[in-house]
Amino acid sequence: MEQTEQSVTGPLERLFKLSRHDTDVRTELIAGATTFVTMAYIIFVNPQMMAAAGMDYQASFVATCLASALACYLMGFYANWPVGLAPGMGLNAFFTYTVVGDMGYSWEVGLGAVFLAGILFVIMSVTRIRRWMLDSIPFNLRLAMGAGVGLFIGFIGLKSGGIIVASDATLLTLGNIAQPQPFLAALGFLVIAILSLRNVPGAIIIGILSVTGLGLLSGLVEYNGLVAAPPSMAPTFMQLDIVGALDVAMTSVIIAFLFVNLFDTAGTLLGVANRAGLVDSDGKIHNLDRALKADSTSSVFGAFLGCAPVTSYVESAAGVATGGRTGLTAVTVGSLFLLAIFFAPLAGMVPAFATAGALIYVAMLMLTNLQQLHWHDMSEVIPALVTVVMIPLSFSIANGIAIGFISFVAIKLGVGRHTDISFGAWFLALIFIAKFAFM
Repeated sequence: MEQTEQSVTGPLERLFKLSRHDTDVRTELIAGATTFVTMAYIIFVNPQMMAAAGMDYQASFVATCLASALACYLMGFYANWPVGLAPGMGLNAFFTYTVVGDMGYSWEVGLGAVFLAGILFVIMSVTRIRRWMLDSIPFNLRLAMGAGVGLFIGFIGLKSGGIIVASDATLLTLGNIAQPQPFLAALGFLVIAILSLRNVPGAIIIGILSVTGLGLLSGLVEYNGLVAAPPSMAPTFMQLDIVGALDVAMTSVIIAFLFVNLFDTAGTLLGVANRAGLVDSDGKIHNLDRALKADSTSSVFGAFLGCAPVTSYVESAAGVATGGRTGLTAVTVGSLFLLAIFFAPLAGMVPAFATAGALIYVAMLMLTNLQQLHWHDMSEVIPALVTVVMIPLSFSIANGIAIGFISFVAIKLGVGRHTDISFGAWFLALIFIAKFAFM
């Protein structure tokens, strides 16, 4: 038995340097399973988002699982980081409801924009442009982008769950909570919140499956089976339209994809690095460049499969908390995503009201970043809050970010603090002004 264990751990030790990171195979496998359970909700949510954009649900389900698996393998084998990746929440909503729904582009053109943003992210990851961009964008606006995206996701969750509905008199109003779907959506949120606060692993996926089960019992959901051969990816594979995405009007869309992905990735990787002990005594983060390259490259091949930008998940911190320290954790997550491909019938049964609670809860988590705003300086806070508010109210991440940058520059100039405006902020504000004026 001991010889067998050594024969298994030998190659893994050489590949992932387990002993150097003070971990072992068992710990890494448990950490990977923990991370997967906390982020597996994306295999139910993302196909619904993509289907709302007109894409084939079954193909999107396979694309979500496959893109996530390949990204995790890349992060694990190349960067040796314990980070799971999947299509980004918020970015998929932006893709569906703004690029396709509001702006009227086809989903093929939307995937082309995802590809171009991914290429720019790769270029930034291999050059000094990344550091310049991160340093030149105001800190408070970076926080506001994440919080605004969170509010956008929450708004979509409330809408898809029927908790808020359209009103001719007031634009929006509270839905009929006594109806089964809104009631179950609200119940799902409460279940997820309570389980999360009690530190139950996989709280989100437990909430989704619990509400789906209640839907089955009440006749709102039809049973389709649990396991089947993977559906075909043909409807989404290599269907991106790169030429169509080169339209000048898509500039703000590509910038929005790029920025949200860049700042979300940077924040996630830095946070995980500190928790996983990947920072040395000099403050240098081990293999950070490789981790960024793995993340940025994932968005490129994700577009070929038919996914919104693939990004690192903050839920990876759950696996790190259970001892995950190396890429073997990420490889385990990727392997479980591959296994999930065979559960397409289960994913197809999950209704929108079952995932609504997950969207609302994730939104709440993303809003917590607002506590880091520099509340003592209103010239910083006001543009940040403008960004947070305008992203959901304009139903567009791109427009919300644009208005935030323009207001930042205008307010700083108005109060005589032009030295606070970096070259990057100037450049982007002018680009966005041109967008509103001429596009």
